[in-house]
Order: sequence, then C-alpha cells, then structure tokens
Amino acid sequence: MTAARQSALDRLTANAPFLARLAELYPDDVARFLADGVDAALAQLVPPPADDDIMPALRRWRGRTALLLALGDLSGEHDVAATTRHLSAFADAACDAALAAAFAERVPREAPRGIAVIALGKLGSHELNYSSDIDPILIFDPDTMPRRSRDDPDEAAVRIARRMVEILSARTADGHVLRVDLRLRPHPEVTPIVLPESAAISYYESEALAWEQAAFIRSRASAGDRALGQHFLDAIQPFIWRRSLDFRQLKEIGAMSDRIRDHFAQGQAFGPGFDLKRGRGGIREIEFFAQVHQLIYGGRDPSLRVPATVDALAALAGAGRIDADIATRLADHYAVLRRIEHRLQMIEDQQTHSLPVQPAALDAVARLDGAPDGAALLATLEPVVTDVGAVYDRLVAERAVARGLPTGEVELAGALAAAGFDPPDAALRTIAEWRGGKARALRSPAALEALETVLPELVRALGAAPDPDAALIRFDKLVAGLPSAVGFFHLLAAQPALAKIATRILALAPALSDALAARVELIEGLIDARAFEAPASKAELLAEWAPTLAGLDYERLLDRVRDRVGERRFAYGVQLIAGSTDPLIVARGYADLAEAALQVLADATVAEFVAAHGRVPDSELVVLALGRLGGSALTHASDLDLIYLFTGDHLAESDGPRPLGATTYYNRLAQRVTAAMSVPTAAGKLYDVDVRLRPSGAQGPLVVTVDSFDRYQREEAWTWEHMALLRARAVYGGDAARAEVGRVIEKVLTAPRDRAAVAADAATMRDKIAAHKPPQGALDIKGGPGGLVDLEFAMQTEQLASGRCRDPHIPTALACLEAAGLAPAGMGTAHALLARMLVMLRLTAPEGAPATAAARQLVASACGEPGWPQLLAAHDAARQEVGDWWAAIRSAAPQEEKEE
Repeated sequence: MTAARQSALDRLTANAPFLARLAELYPDDVARFLADGVDAALAQLVPPPADDDIMPALRRWRGRTALLLALGDLSGEHDVAATTRHLSAFADAACDAALAAAFAERVPREAPRGIAVIALGKLGSHELNYSSDIDPILIFDPDTMPRRSRDDPDEAAVRIARRMVEILSARTADGHVLRVDLRLRPHPEVTPIVLPESAAISYYESEALAWEQAAFIRSRASAGDRALGQHFLDAIQPFIWRRSLDFRQLKEIGAMSDRIRDHFAQGQAFGPGFDLKRGRGGIREIEFFAQVHQLIYGGRDPSLRVPATVDALAALAGAGRIDADIATRLADHYAVLRRIEHRLQMIEDQQTHSLPVQPAALDAVARLDGAPDGAALLATLEPVVTDVGAVYDRLVAERAVARGLPTGEVELAGALAAAGFDPPDAALRTIAEWRGGKARALRSPAALEALETVLPELVRALGAAPDPDAALIRFDKLVAGLPSAVGFFHLLAAQPALAKIATRILALAPALSDALAARVELIEGLIDARAFEAPASKAELLAEWAPTLAGLDYERLLDRVRDRVGERRFAYGVQLIAGSTDPLIVARGYADLAEAALQVLADATVAEFVAAHGRVPDSELVVLALGRLGGSALTHASDLDLIYLFTGDHLAESDGPRPLGATTYYNRLAQRVTAAMSVPTAAGKLYDVDVRLRPSGAQGPLVVTVDSFDRYQREEAWTWEHMALLRARAVYGGDAARAEVGRVIEKVLTAPRDRAAVAADAATMRDKIAAHKPPQGALDIKGGPGGLVDLEFAMQTEQLASGRCRDPHIPTALACLEAAGLAPAGMGTAHALLARMLVMLRLTAPEGAPATAAARQLVASACGEPGWPQLLAAHDAARQEVGDWWAAIRSAAPQEEKEE
C-alpha cells in the first residue's frame, strides 16, 4: 500500500500542477497520507468556525480536502463512489459553514434556521465531481428565519443567501470553495436567488417543466435548515413521482439529450477532444438512461426512487425494468468515465469534461491515471463509449416517432385501406372529425400535435384488429369521453405495443373498454412487463401495497385501494385478451385480489371503528366467503357472497369512549365494511357485496355470533344452505376465530344425512332457481341444462350425502369425488372447460350477450380448442356429461319432493 501511495503522489506531482501546488502548501497532510492512509488523514480535517476568518479558512480546508481526496483516488484507497461521496459531504459542510457565517454577520447570536439548501444534480445524489459547480435551490420560511427587527423577510433572505454564495464562490488569493450556480431555480431571470417555500411549492405543483421533474430525481435537503428542506421536498413528491405518466414530458427529456448531442457536435466523435460528459456514449447518456426509466416506473414503484445513478441502475435491474447485464455494464462504464473526468479536473482545478486535443496534454491525463500515454487511455475509453452510445441509441429508437399519416383524402384513403379498413369511408370520416377537433379532448394545438404523432401506429393497430371498424368506433367513443387526450396519445406513440393492446381491448372486451374509458390511465400499468406475469397471491399483493397505503387517511385509503384493484383487475383482463394466462389461473388471481382488498379495507374500517367505540373484549369480526370467492375462482365482474360473524358473548359491551353492545357494535361495523367494499368513490366502484346467504337471509340480522350461526345451521338451515357451506371459507379474522368457524362448518357438513332426502331437497331447489331465473340462451354456461349450476348441485349432493371431499375449491373436490367413485370420470375436465368459458365470456360478452365473431376465436383458444365450432362441440359434450350426472342424482330422489 505504501508503494501505491508513493506512486499516487509521484503521478500527482508530475502531471497535475494544481495538486502539486497543494502538496507543497500542506506537506503535513501528505506525510500523514503516506504513513497512515487517506481516511486517517481526512479525519484530521474539521470545518472552520463561523467567524471573521471564514473565507480564507474555508479555502484552506477545501485545498487540504481536495489534495487528500485526489491522493486517495489515485492510490486506489477510494473508488469513484467513495470519492464522490466525500466530495459531496465536503460541499454540504461548506454550505452549512458559509450559511452559518452569513447569519452570524447579519443576526449575531441567532442560530441559522429558516433557509434550506436543496441540492440538485450530482450533489443531490452524493456524486459530486472533483471540480464541479453545485446547483442548489435556496428556499426560506419567513416565519422561522431570524432577521433584524426592521428587515423585510424577503430582502433579509436574499442578503443572507447572497453572502453565503459570496463566501463560497468568490475567488481570492486562496482560490474558491465551490462555484455556486443558482440558475436551476424557477424563472431565474426574474426571481430572487432565494424563494419562499410556499411560492416554490406552488410553482412545482403548477408550472414546472419536464427537465425540472428530471432534475428533482436527484434532490435532497443538503444543508441549512434540513427540516424545512425535507418538508418542501415531501410537498412536491407528486410533481417528481407521478403515477400518471406524461409521455410528452418524457419526449421532451429525451429531446434534451438530442439537443446536447447536436450542440456539442465537436465533442461527439471519439478521440482527442471527446466530451466525456455530453458526448455520444458519455456520462450524461448513462444518467438519462436511468432517469427516463425512473420517471416511467418510479411513480408506481417507490423502490426506484434512488438518486445515485449506479444505485438507480441496480434498482431498475432488481425490479426487472431493465436488463441486468445492461445495468452492470452501464455501472462499470460510469465508474470509468467518472474516474477519467476526475483526472481531467485534477490537473488545473477546472470544470472540464473534454479530453485534451494536444497530445502532450492527453498523455499527462493518461499518466495521472496510471496509463503509459494518451493512446492507451483512448484504447480504454473507446469500448466504453461505444457500448454506452449503443445502449442509449436503442432507448432513443424506442422513442422514435413514425412518419405521419397523409392529410389528403385520396392518399389517406389508400393508407387506411392498406392498414385493413375496407372500405375506408368510416375511418376517413372519423379521422377527419378528430383532426377537426370535434371531440373536446382534441381542441388544443398540443392535442392535435399528439394525435398526429400517434396516428400512424394507431391506424396500423386498429386496422389489424379482428373488426377494425368496431374497434375504431369504440376508440372514438373513448376519445370523446376524455377531458384531455394529450398524455394518452403521447403514451401510445412512445409505447407502440400499447396501441396494439388497446385495440384488442376495444375490439374484444367491452368490460375492459368501459374501464379504460372511465380511467384511461389504466393503460399505463401495461408498460410494466410484470403486468403479464401470473397473477399475484394475496400475500404478494399485501406486501406490494403496504408502502403506498401506509399513513393514508380513511377516505384516501378507499380511493387508493380502488385504484390498485382497478389496475390489477384490468391487467388480469388484458392477460385473458392477450391469451398469455390460463383463465383458471386468472380466476384464482381475481379471488386473491378481492381477498387482499377485503383484508386492507376491513383492517382500516375496524381501526376507525375501534377509535370511536373501542373493542368488545374477547371478541372479533369474522368474514366468511361463499360462492365463487369461497371457491377462489372469480370472474372479471363477480360479486362477493359474504357472511359476517363475531366471536364471544353477544351481551358484552365495547370499551371505547362511545361504548356499544356487541350485537349493535358488529352490525354497524359490518355495514361499514360492506360500504368500504362496495360504495363508489371518486376512484370508482370496487365490488358488489351480497349478504343474502346469512342465517335467515334478508330477514335476519346482518351479523350473528358464531354460536348463533352454529345453532342456526344445526337446527334451522335448509339443505341448500348446507350446500352453500360446502364452498364457505373464512377469509378475515384471527387464526383462532377462523379455526372456530371452520370447526362449526365441519361439524354441520359431516352430520349423517339421508341420500335420497338430500337429492330431493337439491332437486326442489334447482327447480326453483330455474323458474326464477330461466336460462339465457344456449351459451348460458351457469344456468342452462348441464351447466355449472347443475354440476355444483350434483357435486354438492354427493358431498353432503357422503360427508366426503369437502373442499371449497371445485377442481380439488371433483378430483376427490372421481377418485372415490362418487362422480363420473372426466367430470373435472368438463368443469374446467365450462369454467374457462365462463371466465372468458364474462369478459368478452357480458350480460349474457353472445360472443362477437371477433371474440369467438379468442375464447376457443383460451379453452384449448382450435376454433369456435370445435369449442361448441366440446361444450355440448361437457354439458351432456354434466346433465347426465345431475339427472342420475335426481332420479335417486323420492318422487314426492320435500318442502323447501
């Protein structure tokens, strides 16, 4: 290590005049470095006091720090990340010292407070260059900033801020401390150098530009009143991290890089004179690559909101947003480019980023870095910038905009016909109306510009739809309902794959089309490739939602859960439309989604209720799911069949400030849980909740004790209610409470029964259902002869009569019954086909309407059949099998059916 330290000193002395002068000024620091290493030497440096000697003292401190950090870097004791961290920490401390001195001069004996330094750029991400400007924004709080009695607060803040900047950046015989660039503040040409916090918040909430959003990715309260600075940053988080993407802004951010490439054209060609920061394949392109992906995904994924470039690349790769190999390569390249950038700046303490043109100067940079000459340095850098440039070029290509559609009618008609509109007349008319601003969303120049940007890809996608004209009509309806189309069109232009997905939705899935028309931002969730992965489990959903739901008040929580469920439900529907996931797996996903929502909302509702009324001792709410939720197999629009119970003594009373008797307590609580799950809010509707399966039906109380439920099921319940219990599952409540309810259900379902009586009761109930709700056409998968209702009645009759195979999940129960010889072989296969058809038809043909011609092939493929005729044949065969099984069970019942 001693040899490495001496080598660093020798290279520094020979090739970096600025550092060589510092080594002569501070020989004790050099000696300590050589003897003990850079960290030990740095530990001896302390910030100077805020006194009359502040300017020369800060400059001496800066010189010693610069010397030691250069030695630590050149010797390899510090890598690039450590060096930039130390440089950033020095800048923070220097700003604190300068601000304290400015306050001391103006208001002696007052602690410096009420002015905050918000670091942006490399200082904001702890990545400061060796010889860099700092780019802060200064804000102040007039209520807490100390000032003279007659001072205007705005004027006093400006004077203190100006003095702080002077202390840092004025060049004296001792040099300077930091160059301070305040031009990143709002409207720098007209605003003072320090802004009131309220004015700054207002600006970023309403007026800020695209580049400012990108700049604040790397921001922090770095000096001064950090509590004030953090309060400001917390207030503008929605500006920085937007859940609703603005691809117009992303387009502008990308254009910034293009303009930089154009403006610094002389530094683009690799070789002597190459600009390491702004050149093609340089530092800025790695930073932009990370920031663009952070802007796209960070609004929805807080784990990506990390300021440092290398950390951001790792987070993006870890979250699956970028390829892990690309992230690793770019991180390695970033370290190389930043290291050489430091070498350039060490030579004469200049904020330069360009390799020297003169061979001797380039050789000096190379030797400072330990390379033999400039040619060797260029050989190290060339593959780095080539790879970075190629990666960034691909990002630019993904944003590239296709050529526009013709405006002439004849040429446009030809383009539409070529895209698949035959005849093109209706599409011609619709596009003319769009271009004419008929829809309110298309009446601004920005909206029309966005329209022209997306039209080529949109027409191609619509023309490729199974029914182009129908898809166009639905898209037109969607546009007509938008308050603004700018962001939506820019999104489709930036992500052409989404245009294809959107047109499939419009052509094939009316339910998803309606959801998209109500919340057009739902399409943004599909940018994430994980939207097409297998649906998440309840536990995964709860873990994913927890960070974004923590700390919300009740009303905001209701809206946020509706947002999250709507996004997931939409994504699951799109998986069905894309044919990427088995409908049975999606059905399970829909159920897990509903359970997760119930868990979150019931927890929040209970907490609200406890705050007002306390808890009932030794008692809790239990929610029992029946029907499709109990069986963990929902469709896109299923309602939830729930029964509410509570444990403990019904005569007990809650212990809160407004106590209630247990029965009143839980009935009110259950009403609120139902409302939390079902009442529409500003974010829309969640689920319809059906509580009619509770004891005594609509005539009975909403909630009863577990003991009352037990007694009712044993003494009063009809056979059909016990059949319903076969799909019951406790989905909310503590482990012990759910186990208690499970024991009650187990005891009821295993009681001895007369097979003929059960069959007779089931047949009577099935006839009543058929009379009350007759089948709706040949494709009524549930209610028609041999449909899912008949299958469930047959299955549940056998389960009750035998006391066996009592699993709420139908495929598991059927497999058990088949193995026991209690169900015909192949009944599980018949159920799987009908269940898949139900899931698909609920999405593509809601309300019992027949599937459109366009949707039929999709449904057939999802059900494993090559085409619609083959699916109908398989459907008929399955219905025949189910019908035969149910008929056989009915025939075993006595001719005189029991009264139900």
